[in-house]
Amino acid sequence: MTETQRDILSAGFSLTLIALAAFVMQRFFLPLIWAGILCVATWPLYRRLRARIGHDIIAAALLTLLMAAVFIVPVLLGVTQAMRQGPELANYIVTANTDGIAVPDFVQHLPVIGDSLAEWWRATLSQPHGLAHLFSDRQINGFHSASDIIKVAGVGLMHRLVDFGLAFLCLFFFYKDGEALTRQITHIGSRWFGEQRWARYSDKIPTAIRATVNGLVLVGLAEGVLIGLAYWLADLKSAALWAAATGVLAIIPFGAPLAFVSAAGLLAVGGALPAALAVVVWGTLVLFVADHFVRPGIIGNATRLPFLAVLFGILGGVETLGLVGLFIGPVVMVLFVTLWHEARTHPQDVGSPVAQPR
Repeated sequence: MTETQRDILSAGFSLTLIALAAFVMQRFFLPLIWAGILCVATWPLYRRLRARIGHDIIAAALLTLLMAAVFIVPVLLGVTQAMRQGPELANYIVTANTDGIAVPDFVQHLPVIGDSLAEWWRATLSQPHGLAHLFSDRQINGFHSASDIIKVAGVGLMHRLVDFGLAFLCLFFFYKDGEALTRQITHIGSRWFGEQRWARYSDKIPTAIRATVNGLVLVGLAEGVLIGLAYWLADLKSAALWAAATGVLAIIPFGAPLAFVSAAGLLAVGGALPAALAVVVWGTLVLFVADHFVRPGIIGNATRLPFLAVLFGILGGVETLGLVGLFIGPVVMVLFVTLWHEARTHPQDVGSPVAQPR
């Protein structure tokens, strides 16, 4: 057997093992990715905690429990509130779909668009099964009772809870063995791509992830708090739950309007039209400042990305990969911009063949 044939067989064997491992672990990719994002984002905090405690396992366990509490406590509060109001909301959806929704009085009195909007409302939402025709027959017509909606929501919630638990289990081991895993990845990357080129790319990834977490999660939660104050002042029912939903949706750029416009709609249907307008105006102002100044500044300044690269990375990531794409998209754009600059300053690295392992 020639050397070339051995190389081909060796490469085929390696690729087969990688494909088999990916096939076996495909169910766990999402929890692994979330654990990796959390680990990279909070790694400086883990190192400080470990230096203070002096024990890897205890520090990893404590920080994992802290991260779990940060995420689980709000989720449990939201689930508890949703369980209280879920049956009422589900019954309302089913009834509204079956019998139709009457046109609210304030709609007809709106300037310019009032008559047209009221006519559209009567032709769609006021008709039996109007919600089903407006959204999707499969989404609403398939539910014949509130229990059907709750059952489907419960199954989806259980899947998310399992992923949640697996992510925090992986997070513990990433903390505990993070330095050893980093050394192994660095060794492999340096061996295949060269130390200098690998260092140029690997140094960008943690910075991009931390900047994205700060720019998306922290700013989104701050939006939820600020807009939640408007809910509370407007005397919106379950203002805390609406604020939490706004904070979660605000993590996605331009996602917060789905929450505060819906909340304003509930206020308007209840007759509180001035409060509804105030919520929309305040929410729009908070969203404009956060999405056009604060968020791009945090991510762009840390990663040295132009505004369009940040925007396309975030929106393109969530469009193609879902919620996890919010964090992967900017990382991809950082690596692409690094390649762009590398093509200008180190063209010999861009066109060079992959180094052969020794």
